[in-house]
Amino acid sequence: MRLVFAGTPEFAVPTLRALHASEHDIVAVYTQPDRPSGRGQRLRPSAVKQAAFDLDLRLIQVEDFKSDEAVQALGALEADAMVVVAYGLLLSQRVLDLFPAACWNLHASLLPRWRGAAPIARAIEAGDRETGVAVMKMEKGLDTGPVLMQAKLPITALDTAQHLQSRLAELGAVLMVKGIDQIEKLWPEPDSLERALQAQASHGACYASKLTKAEAQLDFSQHAAVLERRMRAFDPVPGCYSWFHTGDKPPQLLKCWRGRVVEAQDMQTSLQQVCSNATRSQHELFGRVFGFGSEGPLIVCGGEFLELLEVQPAGGLRLPAARWVQQSGLTTGDFFGPARH
Repeated sequence: MRLVFAGTPEFAVPTLRALHASEHDIVAVYTQPDRPSGRGQRLRPSAVKQAAFDLDLRLIQVEDFKSDEAVQALGALEADAMVVVAYGLLLSQRVLDLFPAACWNLHASLLPRWRGAAPIARAIEAGDRETGVAVMKMEKGLDTGPVLMQAKLPITALDTAQHLQSRLAELGAVLMVKGIDQIEKLWPEPDSLERALQAQASHGACYASKLTKAEAQLDFSQHAAVLERRMRAFDPVPGCYSWFHTGDKPPQLLKCWRGRVVEAQDMQTSLQQVCSNATRSQHELFGRVFGFGSEGPLIVCGGEFLELLEVQPAGGLRLPAARWVQQSGLTTGDFFGPARH
């Protein structure tokens, strides 16, 4: 089949490479325009742009498909189908109608769960035991189209968003090639292709909103398990953080990358010691350092306790939390969270 490929981040690259290695013909690659990045805000090409250059494929970058010229140029490619993987633009019906074999999206969830921008992170944050990838026929709605095929993948207790994304990207590349192979066989007979599709269930749909910096600030009144999952879900972007307060020093910012839940019954004696040092309400104890485990500080949470394992001080590198404790002078009774008056 003659294909147009549209994608932008690293997640899309394995699918681009897999389709290029298949018997199908990629007539053009669309990706987002270069964007400013880093402290110097220098323009940086997308991962898909770099891969397209490596594969010697025709590359096209447009802001959107609102202009007649952009739509006409896309139609002039005379492709049979369009494959979209994390492109970053919603496609209008006018664009979708250009392709006789339709537009097909690789989505990183088991639809209808986690439609939207951040399905990988939201699945980890919610504590889902499995996720997957889906090849979906695109329609005007956001990730609402019928599904051609899906593949499942377990979420492990150590998966960060970056690790899980890499695993899903490889699984998705294999699935999309399989899907395009099937579409090539079926699309000359539209009824046969429609019968191969499965409409998304009306129940179980949820939206994976973009991650925000406000969400990334750890709230220690929440259960430790919620915070532990969020740290993995927000790794590497935007990264969870907290202010820490020690002695008479001003509050200092700390990125919190990894932690583990410590059950309450294992720490009751230490918690009672913290409570006995001063009369504090339960709310005042949230975020309080009540001791140190083998790998980092033990922090009071709204449920259970959190031991920090890997952190990153402002302007520094990631390092084991135990090493950071030695550098920072953190002691029992210090606390994490917003400044308290």
